[in-house]
Amino acid sequence: MAVPAAYMVLAKFSPVWITVLIAAIMALDMFDGYAGLREASGGSLGFFEYISAVLGDRKAKDHVSKYKKFMVMSAAYGARIDIAGDRAVEYIFWIVYTVVGLVPLWVTFLIVLRHSFVDALMGAKGTSSEMKSRFARAVYASPAGRAVTPVLKFVTFSYLSFVYVLGYPLIYGQALVGLLVFFIMLRGYAEFLEFKAGTRG
Repeated sequence: MAVPAAYMVLAKFSPVWITVLIAAIMALDMFDGYAGLREASGGSLGFFEYISAVLGDRKAKDHVSKYKKFMVMSAAYGARIDIAGDRAVEYIFWIVYTVVGLVPLWVTFLIVLRHSFVDALMGAKGTSSEMKSRFARAVYASPAGRAVTPVLKFVTFSYLSFVYVLGYPLIYGQALVGLLVFFIMLRGYAEFLEFKAGTRG
C-alpha cells in the first residue's frame, strides 16, 4: 500500500486519504506481528494481551516472549523479512518526499546508510527481543521507545503530504523530519551497542 500512497502524493491526491492509507499501513504492520504470534500460540494469544505486552506489562511480555522464541525457531528469517518490509515502506516515503523537494537528498542518504549497516550488524548478531544494555532497553525495547518512532513516522509522512498538496507550512515538516531522523539515529546507536554486547558475550 506504500506504493499507491506514494503515487497519491505525486498526483496531489487528497492528503486526508493519504493519511488514512498511511495509518492503515502502520496498523497492518502491527497486526502482522500479532497474527504471527497468535498462530504460534495455537490461537490462545488474545489481542488485548498482545497490546498489553507492547505497552510494557511484564506478565504479558513474559507470556508473549515464549511464542516469539517459537516463531524464531520455526521461521528463522521471519523477523528479518518483517524488518525488510518495514524498511521498504519507509524508503518509499523518504524517496517520494525527496523527489518533490520536501526532504533534502542527504537526509535520505543518511537514513539508507544507517539502516543498511545497522541491519547488517543486527542480522549477523541474530534477532533477539532481549536487549542487554540499559540504554538499548530504554530507547529501543521500552513501550515509549517502541512507540515514538512509528508515531513520528506516521505524523511526519502524513504532514508532508499536506505540505506538498495544500501548501501547509514547511517549517513544521522540517522540524518533524529532524526529530524523526534524531530518533532513528538514536535507535541505530542502541542497536550498535547491542551488537557490541553480543560480540563480547
